[in-house]
Amino acid sequence: MRSNQNLGQAVDLVYTRGSARTETYTQLILECIRNSDVFQAKRLQNHMEIHSYTPNDSFLQNRLLQLYGKSGKVSEAENLFDKMTQRDVFSWNAMLSAYSKMGLVGNLKTVFSSMPVKDSVSYNTVIAGFVGNGCFDSGFELFIRMQRERLQATEYSFVTVLNACSHVLDLRRGKQVHGRIVSSKVEGNVFVWNALIDMYVKCGEVDQARWLFDRVVSRNLVSWNSMISGYLRNGRPKECLELFNEMKSLGIQPDLVTVSSILGASFQSGLLEEATRMFRGMKERDKVCWTAMIVGYMQNKREVDALMIFSEMLSEDVRPDNYTISSVVSACARLASLDHGKVVHCRAVLTGFEGDLLVSSALIDMYSKCGEVVDAWIVFGMMPVRNVVSWNAMITGYAQNGRNQEALALYDKMLQENLKPDNVTFVGILSACGHTGLIELGWKYFHSISESGLMPTLDHYACMINLLGRSGYMNEAIKLIRSMQDKPNHLVWSTLLSVSKVNHDIESAEMAARHLFELDPLDAEPYIMLSNMYAGCGRWKDVASMRSLIQDKKIQKFAAYSWINIDNEVHKFVSGDRTHPQTHDIYKELSRLLNKMRDAGFVSDTNVALHDVGEEEKVESVCYHSEKLALAFALISRPHSVTAIRILKNIRVCGDCHLFMKFVSKSIGRRIILRDSNLFHHFEGGQCSCNDYW
Repeated sequence: MRSNQNLGQAVDLVYTRGSARTETYTQLILECIRNSDVFQAKRLQNHMEIHSYTPNDSFLQNRLLQLYGKSGKVSEAENLFDKMTQRDVFSWNAMLSAYSKMGLVGNLKTVFSSMPVKDSVSYNTVIAGFVGNGCFDSGFELFIRMQRERLQATEYSFVTVLNACSHVLDLRRGKQVHGRIVSSKVEGNVFVWNALIDMYVKCGEVDQARWLFDRVVSRNLVSWNSMISGYLRNGRPKECLELFNEMKSLGIQPDLVTVSSILGASFQSGLLEEATRMFRGMKERDKVCWTAMIVGYMQNKREVDALMIFSEMLSEDVRPDNYTISSVVSACARLASLDHGKVVHCRAVLTGFEGDLLVSSALIDMYSKCGEVVDAWIVFGMMPVRNVVSWNAMITGYAQNGRNQEALALYDKMLQENLKPDNVTFVGILSACGHTGLIELGWKYFHSISESGLMPTLDHYACMINLLGRSGYMNEAIKLIRSMQDKPNHLVWSTLLSVSKVNHDIESAEMAARHLFELDPLDAEPYIMLSNMYAGCGRWKDVASMRSLIQDKKIQKFAAYSWINIDNEVHKFVSGDRTHPQTHDIYKELSRLLNKMRDAGFVSDTNVALHDVGEEEKVESVCYHSEKLALAFALISRPHSVTAIRILKNIRVCGDCHLFMKFVSKSIGRRIILRDSNLFHHFEGGQCSCNDYW
């Protein structure tokens, strides 16, 4: 501040004395540059013009051009440039730099084309301007032209074009640039080697990157970070951690970039405690590290911990970015925590990320997975710009929540907007057809996948098998599987097994199960599903055989459970659960509900009972399924609330619980949203959004 005051006083003094000498102007202009003082520089320029001062060369005016350009004062630079009677290549380059800094690509092209003489700096400036503003092809073309003009490419040239290759994942061009580097004089430059390592890493050639890394003579921290993050990026956390240990053994001090990568690698390796301990031991933490913790907990299904870390991040006044917020929104979506989701939505508004594509798409998904498709639609409608991800989120949200006609209508509108659907789009609309039994329309959309220039994926085949099977066309579903060019995967056979259960088709179920046994002999699901089907038709010997098979192969069975979020706390239940602190009250409320629903005509569906016992025991076994316990807990926790009750289940809801929820929704006059592994069931007034087509 003191220096600027002195500079202003010196310029004032010049104005009081009339014209000045070259030495005075030079000294003061150089002082303006040192202080980045555009205002005083502009005053000096005006003083020179008032007194018709004509410099002997372009030195002073070039310095002014350079200052204006660095300060983003393009109009001042243009005004001075137009008045200059003497211009050299430095003058033109200063204008190129000004336009490049401000992203004025059109002006950049015009000035470059008008230059009487160009040097390496001219080319490098324009290449950087193109690449920095997303004109990657133009940058590549100019780099090639530079070579043809026999101008020596510098380390700056190579780093810029390699960054462009990294950005667009153009491995072919990256290798060509690598070849040029080998034949140039900059091969040993560490900055160029770092850019090469980064290019190979981002293009998926991590082993080639490591080969280069091992040959860098003077590695710096950027070299280590590029290679460490490269292993993480390519799903190789073990090598990431090993390289970090090697780095520490050499006494190289990591920075926040290093640590954020190691946090990610630790989470990918399941080392949650180690990651948490490292994070807590950090003296300084930036938003990248906080975000790494949030994403890491998400990867390990620790959504509650992710929300707690986000809350702590805000309490320490660390500003989240769009990626952080979208990750936290996704955590809310998984938990169906609408209250948390709304708070994060407000944070997105406050931080200016509400209109961000990534955040908005995550919000649409969150509201949809909380059963609030109206709120999802509001977010979708307010987006200033939408891409295919946004449309997919809304289409899928409608389909998941039983709003199938809206999903199909939105797809038609997407086509009217000239947006090209992708594979995810077709999964959404085929799912909508599957929920409503629209076979002809489903076939139409399935065939249109190829017409859109795509190839039907195994996900698309699974959707069609689900549609055909649930509509009773089991033979057509099996015929479709046999017509597939690709070998059916776990999803395809699991879908066939599921629809076989709907149709009580034991023969098809056994065929699907055999294939699933071959694909993954230790996956418990097909054993359990087939065993349940045998139980449903009273084939108890086969049930015993399947259970013996599970025991002999030491297959770990997964627990069916439900969970509910009350007052921002997740409560989890399994069938017959008596571990909850309020177990007594929960069972008392459930018994009251069961008696009341039976008086209203509810009859337990004992076909879902899985043991060879009497009818009374079967009724007892289905009464205390996890979703019923979660419902009872919600009612005793908020007895006077009128808001929707949201329950999540990790497998499909059984027929008995589905019918029970319909009766309860009519009796208590509250909406119940049950999200199972396949669908969102909205129970209201005794009806379900799935229309029992599930």
